[in-house]
Amino acid sequence: QVQLVESGGGLVQAGGSLRLSCAATGRTFSSYSMAWFRQAPGKERERVATINSSGGSTYYANSVKGRFTISRDNAKNTVYLQMSSLKPEDTAVYYCSARPTGTMVYDAWGQGTQVTVSS
Repeated sequence: QVQLVESGGGLVQAGGSLRLSCAATGRTFSSYSMAWFRQAPGKERERVATINSSGGSTYYANSVKGRFTISRDNAKNTVYLQMSSLKPEDTAVYYCSARPTGTMVYDAWGQGTQVTVSS
């Protein structure tokens, strides 16, 4: 199973930008689809963005479409989430997750990184 470590969270003003990184170790990173989820206090976990194993296909939640960009570098075993035009409602703990190709379950999770957007 792959192990995941997120970084890049922090405090930013509304309208600002942040880039989250998720470094993977363990089994072959390029065999996993990757995703970013987020969870705000008192709210359910939300799938924010996904990217397939090759990086050729992505998905975005409507709430972040046009503002966030997911990408991956398989040579560096890293997936990124570039967040722009941040809003206070983007405040949450952001989690990186991995899904083995051919399966339906995200079975590896990072510890999460806090993103706080001030108004």
